[in-house]
Amino acid sequence: MIQSVDRALRALAVLQGARRRSLGEIASELGLAPSTTHGIVRTLVAHGMVVQERDSGLYRLGPATLRLGNVYLDNLELRSRTLPWAEDLTRRTGCAVRVAVALASDAVVVAHEPRPDGSRQMAEVGIVVPAHACAVGKALLAHGACERPDRLRRMTGETLTDPRRLETQLVAVRRTGLAAEVEEAVLGECGLAAPIAAAGGLAAGAIGLVVPAAEWPLDAAARDALRHAARAVSRELGSETWPPLHPAAEDEAAS
Repeated sequence: MIQSVDRALRALAVLQGARRRSLGEIASELGLAPSTTHGIVRTLVAHGMVVQERDSGLYRLGPATLRLGNVYLDNLELRSRTLPWAEDLTRRTGCAVRVAVALASDAVVVAHEPRPDGSRQMAEVGIVVPAHACAVGKALLAHGACERPDRLRRMTGETLTDPRRLETQLVAVRRTGLAAEVEEAVLGECGLAAPIAAAGGLAAGAIGLVVPAAEWPLDAAARDALRHAARAVSRELGSETWPPLHPAAEDEAAS
C-alpha cells in the first residue's frame, strides 16, 4: 500500500462523513500531525477534490469528486440496465425505486426513481446507507456483496443491531430472494429489495421499492413485480441464475 495515497483517500473519507471540517478535525480523524495533514489537504485542493471556504477556512469536498462520480455512474452497466426496469416498477407499483451497489459495509444508491405521485422528494443518487439498516443493503449482505460490519450502527430505534437476528434475516433473504426493512434507516420509511446477479451468478447490486410506513406492507403484486425486475436485469447482465449464488446457501441447504 502506498502511504501517501492511503492518507489522501482517508482524508476524503473524513470529509465524506461531514459537510465541513477544520484542518485540526481532519488531522485528529486521521491520527496525523496538522503539518502532515495540511500537505495532504492542500494537494487535494490543487486537484479540485477538496475546497477551502474563504469565510470560515473550513474544508469540504470539491467539484472534482462529482466529476469522478458521474464518470463512474456513466460506466456502470448495472445502472444502465436497471434504469428502464426501475421506471417500469415505479409506474406499476406507485413506489419510489432505488438501485444500490456495495461499498465496503455500506450500500450506495446509484439510481433513483421517485414516486410518480408528484410529491416533493429528495434525490437519492450518491446516498450511502449502512447495509444492515436498509433493504437494498440487506439484499447485498445476504449474498456476500457487502462486507459484514464490525458494529451494527443504530440509525433509528428500529435498526437491527443484534448480529444473530440480522443473520436470521439474511438466511431468509437467501431463501426468498427479498429483503425488508421497516423504519430502520429513516423513521416513516420502509423498503423491500431484491438482489441483482451478474455474469457468473454473483450479486452485483440490488433494486428496491421504498414506501411511507403508512403504506407498509406491500401487496403480493408489488413483491412479484420486484422479483420479476431483479430476474430480468440479472439475465441482461449475463447471469444464468437468480437469486445470486452464495457459498453459505449450500451449507444452509445441506443442514
